[in-house]
Amino acid sequence: MAAMILDVRLPGSRSLKEKRSVLRPLLERLQRRFGVSVAEVSHQDLWQRAALGVAVVSGSVSVPAQLLDDVERFVWAQPDIEVIEVRRYWLETD
Repeated sequence: MAAMILDVRLPGSRSLKEKRSVLRPLLERLQRRFGVSVAEVSHQDLWQRAALGVAVVSGSVSVPAQLLDDVERFVWAQPDIEVIEVRRYWLETD
């Protein structure tokens, strides 16, 4: 299992409503396209910041790594979003 937190900035957002109008479709696309679990996990009360949590579960070690790479690339490619920081976490199973 692997998880990733993407700390992002939405420079064009002028309200929480505008922020949600950018994030909601992005989160839905990530879920549909990559089959990952994703949610806004922090900075919910800030207009121009968000932390997106992404989780992947697989029986293989390489699958989560590749999916997180693909998700990260996809978010970096979004024109209305600036990626500030990316943190990855791995859960070792017995």
